[in-house]
Amino acid sequence: MTAPAASSSAVPGFRRNMVTICAMTATIMQALDTTIANVALPYMQGTLSASQDQINWVLTSYIVAAAIMTAPVGWIANRFGRKRTFIVCSAGFTIASVMCGLAQDITQMVLFRLLQGVFGAALVPLSQAVMLDSYALHERAKAMAIWGMGVMLGPIMGPSLGAWLTETYSWHWVFFVNLPFGAVTVLGLMAFMEETKPNAELTFDWFGFAALAIGIGSLQIALDRGEDLGWLESNEIIIEFIVAGVGFYYFLAHSLTTQRPFIQFALFKDRNFVGGCVFMTVMGLVLFSTMALSSPYLQNVIGYPIITAGVLLATRGCGTFVAMMLVGRMLRYIEARTLIIVGLALTALSLFQMTAWTDQTGVPEIITISIMQGFGFGLVFVPLSTVAFLTLPGELRTDGTSMLTLVRNVASSIGISIAIAQLTEGTRRNHAILVEHINPFNHALQMPNVAGLLNLSTDAGRAMADAMVMVQAQILAFSHDYQLVMMFILVSIPLAVMIGSTRTALRAQAAPADHAVME
Repeated sequence: MTAPAASSSAVPGFRRNMVTICAMTATIMQALDTTIANVALPYMQGTLSASQDQINWVLTSYIVAAAIMTAPVGWIANRFGRKRTFIVCSAGFTIASVMCGLAQDITQMVLFRLLQGVFGAALVPLSQAVMLDSYALHERAKAMAIWGMGVMLGPIMGPSLGAWLTETYSWHWVFFVNLPFGAVTVLGLMAFMEETKPNAELTFDWFGFAALAIGIGSLQIALDRGEDLGWLESNEIIIEFIVAGVGFYYFLAHSLTTQRPFIQFALFKDRNFVGGCVFMTVMGLVLFSTMALSSPYLQNVIGYPIITAGVLLATRGCGTFVAMMLVGRMLRYIEARTLIIVGLALTALSLFQMTAWTDQTGVPEIITISIMQGFGFGLVFVPLSTVAFLTLPGELRTDGTSMLTLVRNVASSIGISIAIAQLTEGTRRNHAILVEHINPFNHALQMPNVAGLLNLSTDAGRAMADAMVMVQAQILAFSHDYQLVMMFILVSIPLAVMIGSTRTALRAQAAPADHAVME
């Protein structure tokens, strides 16, 4: 089944380059859409006459649909052919994006976002599988560096691009921007990608898929709505967690007792793939939770406009870009687990420095730390994407990419939810502690210069004091969140021993793999 897909690497040059471009445009298109619509929600709310709860479903519907449909990507591609699946999903995602931009009410918007999530779920795993098959073994590090740029830069650039499009044109262009990417992807795939052999004998495990879909869908809804509804104080969130637990239980019980489970558990017999899943979970938790914290800090605490904040955060993408350009060559001489450890250490160091940020932190410090953090992300992501498939059989590659994408998506949702929940609770708790010191008996407030500015006997003075306390409470809460993420990274570093020696495997298998491809 994998021979036709791999044959593109036997004809390096124009065809492979065009397939690479198409895979990249699909990756960028989907990765951008995970964050680009967030900043446009207030504008959509007014145009679509939606309540706050209704407009949040614009994000929730996409996240839930994409999470559910990521799991069966491997089966669909194996059953109907990877090229056909890729083209249909790219075209469907593009059309759904245009329909989102043309939506006239909230019902249409949520429906089209559901379709966008359904079709978009396959784009990242299929593009990764295509890139892996298009390059020989010794070139896969370079291929994963190219592919990783789209996956990593999309979420980083999404908020700033979304803000610019919304303010310069309108929120509709947040969705219309996908049209040129989608057109290039569909036409390029039709012209240059080679089809894999479909397996018409494959049967679909409907019960396993239904149980997994219910589990993932309920978990994603709970994670997305938990902050607004007060987490376990809400009966809805409790019910959703229970339903998720029941769904996962039935999925595992069924999968372990049926002859043809929905998920091919042979994936988890590969040590490197299991290690890749573990560290992809770490990356999902760390990358997206850090991004979810950085933008509000720059906007709400320091006071930068959203476009300025986006430009500053884009420097993280510059660090990632540089690391990905270098790491493909470094993998020939340095073990992947060594690069992963160094990347995680750099990320932890950057988070440690971010714990000292205040509302007076300057632009040079923000840029320096962001570049360091982005460089650390790049050192982790490329070796991770390479090593996960180093020893995985070719017939499991598409299933593996979909599983790795699912793991990253679920982990990112969990990471963002934990980070925002801790930030909200930490801000409330810190504010309650700090405000106790704002009273007439505080000697600092009795000083002439301070008393003239903060007159607690007036409404204006009390409002100013409360605003100052709120800023300090937020600074402390952000600092504690950064410490939490940093500690999680440090604890995960020893797990790198799960990853086997990759440098020897790359050198030993490169020549036989190239010979097999040429045949």
